[in-house]
Amino acid sequence: MLDFVQQTISGIAVGCVYGLIALGFVLIYKATEVVNFAQGELMMLGAFLSFTFITSLGLNYWLGFALCVVCMAVLGMVMERLVVRPILGYPQFSIVMATIGLGMVLRALAGMFWGTDDLRIETPFSNGVYKFGPLVIAADNLSIIVATALLCVVLYCFFRFSRMGVAMQAVSQNMLAAYYMGIPVKRMFAAIWAISAMVATTAGILLAPITFIHANLGFLGLKAFPAAVLGGFTSIPGALAGGIIIGVVETLSGFYLPAGFKDIAAYVVLLAVLLLRPQGLFGGAALKKV
Repeated sequence: MLDFVQQTISGIAVGCVYGLIALGFVLIYKATEVVNFAQGELMMLGAFLSFTFITSLGLNYWLGFALCVVCMAVLGMVMERLVVRPILGYPQFSIVMATIGLGMVLRALAGMFWGTDDLRIETPFSNGVYKFGPLVIAADNLSIIVATALLCVVLYCFFRFSRMGVAMQAVSQNMLAAYYMGIPVKRMFAAIWAISAMVATTAGILLAPITFIHANLGFLGLKAFPAAVLGGFTSIPGALAGGIIIGVVETLSGFYLPAGFKDIAAYVVLLAVLLLRPQGLFGGAALKKV
């Protein structure tokens, strides 16, 4: 039972990272109906930037964290303006291929600038543990869970109470009606991409201490995509819940089942859910309003 609890907590920590990446998928899709397949690469790039600021330049962890988030927010807006906005209105397949190509470019650039060696950063939580009787929890895992919870509260307050957050919700409900009501739709698109990049960067920085940073880290987006579908793809709480489910199932299957099952566990769960509930666990019909 102790092993089960510890593996579950580790799975929740990894699932929080999946959930944050899936949250980026959902935010962009809800507002623009674009699936950004470069979301995993944004997380990877954020992790590399954290290595540059914190390890290479020797900046304070929190200062490096903040600089990474700001830089990636700017990159998110640039990507929306230069890559996505010019092809809005074209068939969805064109946009999907553009984001896939963008992900490949970011992965190649990361390999060129940072090389192919595995990198890692030290944080204030590295090598720390918390003991609750016989239960031992790594401080890195606990920091991921706490940071994800805090970020969810911040995003909830932003979308619920801020003027810009309400405007973004209006755009996601009905783009044309929002435009007629005077909402700057293009600016909202850029802001949503910036927020999505910031969330992905946070996921990458949180993940960096418990794994190695390398150019293929962006492929974790392929695990986060099932998490977004699992949650319904239009539900923000569903994205987080789907990520946690995928993380826990993956970790437990890797611990209890033969080798190889861990890599396919996410897709087995996804197929099972789609067979029983095609709209996802939290998906469903919704009325649009502004």
